[in-house]
Amino acid sequence: MQARWADTLPELAVPCQAQRWPAPRLAWLHDAVADALGWPSEALQGPQGVALLAGAALPPGARPVALVYAGHQFGRWAGRLGDGRALLLGEVACPNGALVDVGLKGSGATPLARGGDGRAALGPMLREALVSEAMHALGIPTTRTLAVLTTGDTVWRDGPQPGAWLVRVAASHLRVGTFQWVAALDDLGLLQRLWRFAAQRHDPALLEGLNPDACDPDRVQAWLRAVVQRQARLVALWMGVGFIHGVMNTDNMAISGETIDYGPCAFMEGYDPATVHSSIDLGGRYAWGNQPRIAQWNLARLAETLLPLLHPDHDTAVALATDAVRAFGPAYQRAWRAVMRAKLGLAAPYPGGAASPVAWPPTVPAQDDAWAEDDDALITDWLNALAAERVDWTLAHRRLADAVADAAQAGLGALPEHAPAPLHALWSEAAPLQRWWGRWRARCARDGVGAPARAAAMRRANPGYIPRNQRVEEVLHAALAGDLAPARAFAAVLRHPFDEQPGAARWATPAPPEWAQRYVTFCGT
Repeated sequence: MQARWADTLPELAVPCQAQRWPAPRLAWLHDAVADALGWPSEALQGPQGVALLAGAALPPGARPVALVYAGHQFGRWAGRLGDGRALLLGEVACPNGALVDVGLKGSGATPLARGGDGRAALGPMLREALVSEAMHALGIPTTRTLAVLTTGDTVWRDGPQPGAWLVRVAASHLRVGTFQWVAALDDLGLLQRLWRFAAQRHDPALLEGLNPDACDPDRVQAWLRAVVQRQARLVALWMGVGFIHGVMNTDNMAISGETIDYGPCAFMEGYDPATVHSSIDLGGRYAWGNQPRIAQWNLARLAETLLPLLHPDHDTAVALATDAVRAFGPAYQRAWRAVMRAKLGLAAPYPGGAASPVAWPPTVPAQDDAWAEDDDALITDWLNALAAERVDWTLAHRRLADAVADAAQAGLGALPEHAPAPLHALWSEAAPLQRWWGRWRARCARDGVGAPARAAAMRRANPGYIPRNQRVEEVLHAALAGDLAPARAFAAVLRHPFDEQPGAARWATPAPPEWAQRYVTFCGT
């Protein structure tokens, strides 16, 4: 294990040890994550492995630190925050060459705890384990959960719960809030060091040929643009699966472009852009439909921290930063269009007139194409049809894919003239769907892709299984009662979200609308 953060940025790292627990026990281990790290999962299940995962028996080179950062929370400056109940154990060089962070969450109070107990409960840790691995299976960049362990004692939140902690693997724990804290310190040398550390970690090509201690303004701007592009694609992918992060504060936006900090996350069921489930988001700031706007707002806060590196003249630096942040709008629109083309089976045109289905997760084109405007209108009309009756987001797209698959299986040369009954059944009034169906059918005929190829692409873009809120709550309730079998069964289904899975229908069933609309999530801190 390495200690690059602790060595390079000691001002942003507080040495700290994990709390010792009375009876630590492994509750959840993800073998695929262990394999990616090059750590034998069998060894992690023994006493020495549990001690390693607890931060009690550190591998050579590890130097646990709590990371310092700041942030805007719900749009308001919160000042210094930092890891109050988390530790970065260090960095691991994986067998595939990637360098990743390994950290603990819920490992006890650190000097940055701000009065908190530093503890975590089993429910929120299992929620992150379930949802983060589901997101990975859905093709969405995310931190991953190596393990969840119970402490052997009780924590009090809204009642007594088993204590637990989580072992998280991330491309890095660099956040927008990391840059915000350094900017607040007004330490140019530290800001330069932080930028180089971030660029080396996530965009090393930008440092080629650059002196070790230099910060070239053009490369800083190029790096900012790269972060903007990553976030635009990430949020578009969230939107495509109905994911609602719930707490998009600047300290919860990762420079890597990974989803991080799952706290009060949820999934939209009935389509409504104003959907909010987080108990702390009383104003709906982080509603499903607001997420692109909030991402751009967060990126503007990142850009502000980089002004001293962009140009010595303040006004010029502001203009350069503004230009980079404004690129989010068109970048997001291209990413969203690519996501929805994949979900609706709309092939994208390419030079020479050829077209092919958009694969999932989609590659975002660098510019608009000749069909972009028409496709945007078709996508908007589809959303309006869904909104008219709050149709289930996941089910509607899956049944649309099924309709194409049925046409392919029947050997039809074209899609049927009328929407099939399983799709129709999601609407009480047929007219909005049928009007859209006719336009969509004509658009599909325009690109000339055959039904088998279109169906295969749509099946890989429209999951049958997501972490539906009611099912998540059911398995967490069982886990708190001592039964992890339902959570394991659900996780097994979620690892293959696009596949047909006989006997798994209950995991795909939407919650009753009245339950879904009342559903509230909590941070669990």
